[in-house]
Amino acid sequence: MKGYDQDCPVARTLDVVGGKWALLILRDLFLHGARRFQDFQDSLKGIAPNTLSARLKSLEEQDIITSRLYCKHPPRAEYLLTEKGSALGPVVQAMRAWGQAHTESDSVVATRGR
Repeated sequence: MKGYDQDCPVARTLDVVGGKWALLILRDLFLHGARRFQDFQDSLKGIAPNTLSARLKSLEEQDIITSRLYCKHPPRAEYLLTEKGSALGPVVQAMRAWGQAHTESDSVVATRGR
């Protein structure tokens, strides 16, 4: 992912978690704890497997998440938040609160259209 190339804490944070799907991957980890690849695919409708793999790899390279094997043959991993990733909890919670206060869910919009 191309970065913002700015020496600003907000821009640097976006360089780490600002890619499409990254915050929703984190949301799932905060809500459910350890998750497997298939869990993310089930939860994140519309994400291509190669995109999910790339986001997980990027978050792992940034030490936001870590993986551990739950099956050796074939090798299968589950993903967990690291301490650094857990520190993003207040950010994700603030985004959730803002979304509840300032946006409408699809179900509310659909109800209005009737």
